[in-house]
Amino acid sequence: MTAAAPIPRHYGLDWLRVGAFAILILYHIGMVFVPWGFHVQLARLPWVAIPMLASNPWRLMLLFVVSGYATRALAVRHPSIFSFVRGRSIRLLVPLAFGVAVLVPPQIWAELVSKYSYGGSYWTFWTRDWLGFRAIGGVVPTPAWNHLWFVGYLWAYTMAVAVMLATGHRWGVKAQGLFDRVLGGWGGAVLPVVWLLLIDIRFFPGQSETHGLFDDWLAHAIYFPALLFGFGMAGSERVLDSFRRGWVVAGLIALASYGVAAGLEWRWPGLARAPQGLGIVFAGARAVQGWMAVVALIGVAERFWNRDHPWRRTLTEAVFPFYLVHQTIIILVAFYLRRAGLPLWLDALVLIVATVAGCWAFYLIGRRVRWLRPLIGLRPHPIGRPAVSGDGRKAAI
Repeated sequence: MTAAAPIPRHYGLDWLRVGAFAILILYHIGMVFVPWGFHVQLARLPWVAIPMLASNPWRLMLLFVVSGYATRALAVRHPSIFSFVRGRSIRLLVPLAFGVAVLVPPQIWAELVSKYSYGGSYWTFWTRDWLGFRAIGGVVPTPAWNHLWFVGYLWAYTMAVAVMLATGHRWGVKAQGLFDRVLGGWGGAVLPVVWLLLIDIRFFPGQSETHGLFDDWLAHAIYFPALLFGFGMAGSERVLDSFRRGWVVAGLIALASYGVAAGLEWRWPGLARAPQGLGIVFAGARAVQGWMAVVALIGVAERFWNRDHPWRRTLTEAVFPFYLVHQTIIILVAFYLRRAGLPLWLDALVLIVATVAGCWAFYLIGRRVRWLRPLIGLRPHPIGRPAVSGDGRKAAI
């Protein structure tokens, strides 16, 4: 790997990553009010599903594409496969373990109390039930990783990439050349859409992701190829150039596809009692919207956002701690808002303010405490001395 060409830092993808996680936080706040169901809810408003559908098909796919690019950039900086595996495991598994032990249990306890009349205190739940390896009330399994499934999947995919690098390095140049020929130009926009259409309509029609790792073939069919696409894109100027030139068309197609999906959701919420065949139209529109949005956003990032800013370093460092803690804050605040009797608009405002403030506090305190830094996904460097990558720039998570 040391012979591989260094991958330049793409500031535009840094900004995309920050923006995608910000949308993810707002999305999870919206889950408190959406009719789809969530751990703790204050309402079930059908109309909330309409704005949620604007980002639902692409937000996680985009994050895995960006993660694939970062994985390639990090891999070529390590002196060996072992060093790469060790570094990524520490950066991902340590926060994951901390999250499962400390950050996720309050979410499950709040869900049990609000939905299933669980009568135990949080202390009782954490010491007696959390590691019971059973479904409490037959419905809520413990332990669980809830929103942290993304971290677990990212680690698993990264290990798969490490195996590929260790066993297939002789074919690396040919594989990159094939990637450029097939997915450069129109192929990078069209072929992934064809794959997503096959997934949603042919291979996994009507199915949902389980986030259970070993039984989640639908998610793996979407997210692992997305990460591999980002990995290949990191070495392909041709793909980046095609996205840079085609972002307007891709964006318009994404908007039109969203309009179809949103219109169907508005007319038949949840597609309940919708005429036969519209489910396929809905799934197809979401598949097209999902990848076209990814193409458009990467194109915008490549053309307009690939530049540094004084805030970028702080935001790119803060985004992982924000992700770790944000859902716990949302659920606990919603849990205590249930009996406050506030108007729903004020509930939403309180959730937004409390989540943003809580995330910043979690990050700012954690970054100052040396032993906390690895637990919240930060490099364990001495206070006041930022860690840098081999080329003098801070590496992405």
